[in-house]
Amino acid sequence: MSEIAANDEAQKPMLSTLLHEGVYRIVMQRPERMNSLSTEMMTALSGELTRAAENPDIRVILLGAEGKVFCAGHDLKELTSARAEDGGKATFERIMRQCSDLMQQIVHLPKPVIAVVTGVATAAGCQLVASCDLAIATDTATFCTPGVNIGLFCSTPMVALSRNVAPKQAMEMLLTGEAIDASTAKEFGLINRIVPRDYLEQIVQKYAEVIASKSAKTLMIGKEAFYRQLEMPLSEAYDFAAQTMVENMMAKDAEEGISAFLQKRKPEWTDG
Repeated sequence: MSEIAANDEAQKPMLSTLLHEGVYRIVMQRPERMNSLSTEMMTALSGELTRAAENPDIRVILLGAEGKVFCAGHDLKELTSARAEDGGKATFERIMRQCSDLMQQIVHLPKPVIAVVTGVATAAGCQLVASCDLAIATDTATFCTPGVNIGLFCSTPMVALSRNVAPKQAMEMLLTGEAIDASTAKEFGLINRIVPRDYLEQIVQKYAEVIASKSAKTLMIGKEAFYRQLEMPLSEAYDFAAQTMVENMMAKDAEEGISAFLQKRKPEWTDG
């Protein structure tokens, strides 16, 4: 990297953010490093997600990136440089733990997180997409878990991938390391929608605003319940979901929403 590029990178924030009508955009802006999940990037993302979770004005989070690569996964240069210390084991453990914590933070965040993919999502970058609640991609986006090609099976990306994609499709991606296009990713269940690049901003904003218009309390209850019941046996999941419905019915927003529906008017949420 040239000295000028290094200086520009040092001066440019790791992330850019924008809040508009309840929709909060977080954009990774290290295209020269393919928006890799370096220690610094993961720390920045985690901090921003924590702040977003605590801000009542934020109802939906959009996670995007500058450049042709949405996220190239772990910073391999950072990992390789660690081998000079103790063979790298302590650093590898720390980075993998940090990445796992970040992915779980997204899942447990009390607000919906939507990945907006405009380029390549590879390895832990694909994991990042899979960890988000929803994903919208351009028709030129691609996805892969190519660790097997360099002797490093994508074991941590596998966790998120296997919870979004059917087992045989997940194994196909993990064993071959080959990239799939947006159409195949949608067919596999990795992404929700494919949007032409020229219409991306318009459609993503509208999509997010629809979700942002709902009760924040209801979204929080629903998101938490969704992920919890996935890991339960069927009968236990129904018992849990039934109790969740009862608790949800007792919320002020449920009472308001049902009343508004019966009275044919727009509900006024208090997020309570």
